[in-house]
Amino acid sequence: MNQTLTKSDIVESVHKANRFSFTTDRAKETVEILIEIVKRTLSTGDDVLVSGFGKFCVKDKRKRRGRNPANGESMMLDPRRVVTFKCSGRLRGIVNGNRE
Repeated sequence: MNQTLTKSDIVESVHKANRFSFTTDRAKETVEILIEIVKRTLSTGDDVLVSGFGKFCVKDKRKRRGRNPANGESMMLDPRRVVTFKCSGRLRGIVNGNRE
């Protein structure tokens, strides 16, 4: 069964790595700062590239026809921005068992 890596799991991993002697509070603060930087960058429409991991991109979606799932009625969906993720070739290889 698949498990989900949570933010608290990441904080614990940073704390346990102990390369920088981070306390749990310092590890939490560091992870929070990183997440805020990513959110702020994406909110301006800029992409976030993490070498060896992947790229988070902001895409514009145009106004389009959709359907209300509750009643099946046709409706127009407003334009919006979405975040997409494209993994790097290295990450794809790791996920598929081809360790580099």
